Amino acid sequence: MNAPVNTNLNELLAASIDNVGREYADRDVMLYALGIGFGQHPSDKREIDFIYDGRGLKTIPTMAGLLVDSEFLAKHELDLTRVSLAEQKLDLYRPLPAAAELQCDSRVAQVLDHGKQAGLSIIVESEARMTRDSTVLFTLSRTLVTEPGNLRGPEGAGPTPHALPARDADLTCELSGSPTLPYLFRLSGDRDARYVEDAVARSQGLPRAPLPEQCVAGISCRAILKTICEYDATLIAGYDLCFKGALFPNETLVTEMWQDRNIVSFRCSVPQRNATIIDNGKCTLAV
Repeated sequence: MNAPVNTNLNELLAASIDNVGREYADRDVMLYALGIGFGQHPSDKREIDFIYDGRGLKTIPTMAGLLVDSEFLAKHELDLTRVSLAEQKLDLYRPLPAAAELQCDSRVAQVLDHGKQAGLSIIVESEARMTRDSTVLFTLSRTLVTEPGNLRGPEGAGPTPHALPARDADLTCELSGSPTLPYLFRLSGDRDARYVEDAVARSQGLPRAPLPEQCVAGISCRAILKTICEYDATLIAGYDLCFKGALFPNETLVTEMWQDRNIVSFRCSVPQRNATIIDNGKCTLAV
């Protein structure tokens, strides 16, 4: 068992990092798409433009989650291998290009204490700008959950999650994973062993290695692109979700969707286990 969180609250609340350079190319865009399951069914030609650069490569909006990181928190005695992503809110101000040079700023916006048994929620806000002209490309808010520790902060529930409609879902989409997804997805940058080694995952209370949260977010976005957007990634201007459970390779993820004008509410589950994986999802379509 790792040492508990034992850092200074004021220092953590002041934690930030500015002007971090981040560059990605078309190869990264294609690897990300392969890592969330694009190209598993070659008969669906609409997926080709996410994994092939010969006809105008398309970039999946949720790739933004990989373009900022939390490494600056490590110096505050936080073991990032034992931190999980609980919530994410993405606002896109223009579609992600197929390649870009970015400058990213990140800061701790809030720290919430859920008690000695539940740990802390650390809300990190990030902004990514195009290096060439400083135009803001996207903002991303992430809620990171730590193990219980000695740090005591203010109590709170965090942001209010998006409420799903009370009616039956308007549309559903089933997507099945592949045993190679964890290995493909780690080529996009997340090399955490808990997502590929069952023994590491079991040491953290999981039955076996799950898919990374950012991979699951991408799979849910793939479902909405397929079902609502007809694979037009430029239609997505915002993407918010709450992670509620682990998705394992080879499982079928069922995404329920409710569309009200330009808001698509969604929830993802694995019916075989009666497990909700993503809840309170909100995809905002460009108008």
